[in-house]
Amino acid sequence: MSSVPDRIDGPVAVIGDVHGQIQLLRQLIGELSRTPGVERRWIVFVGDLIDRGPDSAAVVELFFRLRKQHGRVTWVCGNHEYSMLGALGLLPCPDYVDFSGRWVEHYGAKETFESYGVEYGDLDALRAAIPQEHLEVMVDLPWAVEHPDFLFVHAGLEPNFPFETQLRILRERDYTQSHPPWMYTRDFLDTGAPLDCPTTVVVGHVPQPQVRTSRGAMGIDTGAGHGGPLSCVLLPEGRVFQAGLSSPQPPPASQGIRGGGPFPRGVLPGSMPPPRKQPWWKRII
Repeated sequence: MSSVPDRIDGPVAVIGDVHGQIQLLRQLIGELSRTPGVERRWIVFVGDLIDRGPDSAAVVELFFRLRKQHGRVTWVCGNHEYSMLGALGLLPCPDYVDFSGRWVEHYGAKETFESYGVEYGDLDALRAAIPQEHLEVMVDLPWAVEHPDFLFVHAGLEPNFPFETQLRILRERDYTQSHPPWMYTRDFLDTGAPLDCPTTVVVGHVPQPQVRTSRGAMGIDTGAGHGGPLSCVLLPEGRVFQAGLSSPQPPPASQGIRGGGPFPRGVLPGSMPPPRKQPWWKRII
């Protein structure tokens, strides 16, 4: 069993790649807290909470505070978490993979070191600086979170590989590959989900100008690590709201959505009800 839930049911708020953007995440959680029925809604992070942005340590800490206060929170392993943990020697990765050099030099890791107050490149100091509780959870993050109507994976599925076979690999977490495609593929939104996939596959990983749906897939990374907004999608409603964007984004088109049914029209992000007197997130953000 994973360190966080890998099988969920009911309404979901799925959040795209955060990449250390703590202020955007706080803003998004504040808006989410004002959504009716949020107490019953799962919050799913689709991976890449760390790197590039100004404060990865604060983002990870916020996840754990959400986990304590809200409970219904889970986290799909992204390629940035996978590479960092490999660089720290905490994953059973192949010996031929140079995770240390790859992550430190190519993943925007400098900001992650700085957020934990350690010298850039000092992996031993970083491992010591990250709370042990956090490391224990992160090394056991699921590669997919399953829902009756949705599958949450960081980068996507192989379009020409049987769905059930891929799901079994995701559940078992195959560490024999240096670039597991479920965390690294970049063309999933173009190729789409396998034809035998019964659910909509929700991914991050590849920044898009807006939340995009296509061929049984939904991409929700809108570039928070590249100067873009951070997006959250309420499922099954399809309501989109964002932090870091001046004008709201309309709901994504329902074309290609499987399992969850078509999205309702006329629901615009930003049309939030008044905040409750003592919202649960007050002690978090």
